[in-house]
Amino acid sequence: MKRGIIHLYKISILFENRDFEHDIYELIRAFYPDAEILVSYEKEEEVQADLAFRVEAQGQSFLIHYRSEENKGVTCGEMIKGQSSDALLSCKEDSYDKEKAHELRKEQKDIVKLVLYRLLVKLTGRTLPWGNLTGIRPAKLAMAMLESGMKNSEAAQEMRDRYMVSPEKTALAIAIANRERELLKDIDYENGYSLYVGIPFCPSICLYCSFSSYPLKQWKNKVDLYLDALCREIEEVSRIMEEKGRKLDTVYIGGGTPTTLEPDQLKRLLDSLMEHFDCRNLAEFTIEAGRPDSITKEKLQMIRKYPVTRISVNPQTMNQETLDIIGRRHTVEETKNAFALARECGFDNINMDLIVGLPGEDKEKVAHTLDEVRALAPDSLTVHSLAVKRAARLNMFKDQYQEMTFENNQEIMDMTMKTAYEMGMSPYYLYRQKNMKGNFENVGYAEVDKAGIYNILIMEEKQPIIALGAGGSSKLVFDHGKRIERVENVKDVSNYIARIDEMIERKRAGIRKWL
Repeated sequence: MKRGIIHLYKISILFENRDFEHDIYELIRAFYPDAEILVSYEKEEEVQADLAFRVEAQGQSFLIHYRSEENKGVTCGEMIKGQSSDALLSCKEDSYDKEKAHELRKEQKDIVKLVLYRLLVKLTGRTLPWGNLTGIRPAKLAMAMLESGMKNSEAAQEMRDRYMVSPEKTALAIAIANRERELLKDIDYENGYSLYVGIPFCPSICLYCSFSSYPLKQWKNKVDLYLDALCREIEEVSRIMEEKGRKLDTVYIGGGTPTTLEPDQLKRLLDSLMEHFDCRNLAEFTIEAGRPDSITKEKLQMIRKYPVTRISVNPQTMNQETLDIIGRRHTVEETKNAFALARECGFDNINMDLIVGLPGEDKEKVAHTLDEVRALAPDSLTVHSLAVKRAARLNMFKDQYQEMTFENNQEIMDMTMKTAYEMGMSPYYLYRQKNMKGNFENVGYAEVDKAGIYNILIMEEKQPIIALGAGGSSKLVFDHGKRIERVENVKDVSNYIARIDEMIERKRAGIRKWL
């Protein structure tokens, strides 16, 4: 195998035990995004592949072997020096310190990933902008360092040396962590919580979408039944939270597309929230209007009657050809009209979502989108790097789309950042996803007082998020953020409606455990 050739057909990974299996797999996937990766285990027969890895544990050390056709018979051993055997043995006793054991394991995982990263750089001749980080929350890592007492320079050095993050991404993570700390300084993590309300219907399903979304045309007769169930969940959850006097900080109504609801349906939902939750002093109340083809003046006027502070109008791209390809059944002109209508109705905090890496979109097309968005002057801008998940139509039927080209690079990401800065915005949150084009990130930019607080809370996992509706995944935070437990609602709309009592009881049990 020649240096720099990274689009291999088949890669095998043989694990002799399952320690750090997920992290090892994801890091190899990041370097070889187009390869077929086959995993086997100790007692299974090793798979024939263009490039083979074998991960072997020896005591508290790991050996990572690799073999390609060109290097057949050559084994590269990398010794990973773990913690002392005495320290690890003490963690096996009945009275061991769980926190210490967790830290020791994390230390070992970081070393495994560092050695593997260096090996993959050697094999491919390339580096990754986020180094060996395989998680989705780099800013959370940076914030933890700062909150531990590190200076900015010390945290930056740690990210570069331990995680091999590029200087540019290190600077971005540290800057965002500092801004997040400032934005969250008045949020009560221990006694407060946030609320997510999911509306899983959309005008149409986008090519790249993997969310629990349902085309409104086929599900129109289920919307009122869905609202019946959702309003029941709202009422019951509010009672549970009132028992302990917890304070609601932010509300986010997302989806799907919440504005697929008709004005009277929106009224019903918002009335239920107002009746059962104290929304008078929220730090933020967001409705993700999302699709321009779902926005009308009547709906916007209805929303304005409630204490909603922030909405989104999401074009994803301002190139009509791309909109048609990805299944967004609206025009660029409709996006402009919807945005202007929202301003006319008095909304002064409007976010716009963009996606870079969409099929056929090169630097020039992204630049065109940015020029059109700049002319509209939203208050915040969220730039997503395309991530195609297994449940997306683009992945499920990839043979139909194999001629499409997907482009994202650092130059394009820099261009989006430059535009945001020129619009008076600075970054305030970021997260990453699996299978992102170019191994980049999603970044939220906002003017000084227009940042999305809920977005930060859901990423940093410092406060419980109670999620209502089909597909809702509540996050309950224990031990000051050291442990997260989830309470899941079923994704299927019909199941959610039929099993609403079960969903409520799941939440009751989970929340009471947290309280």
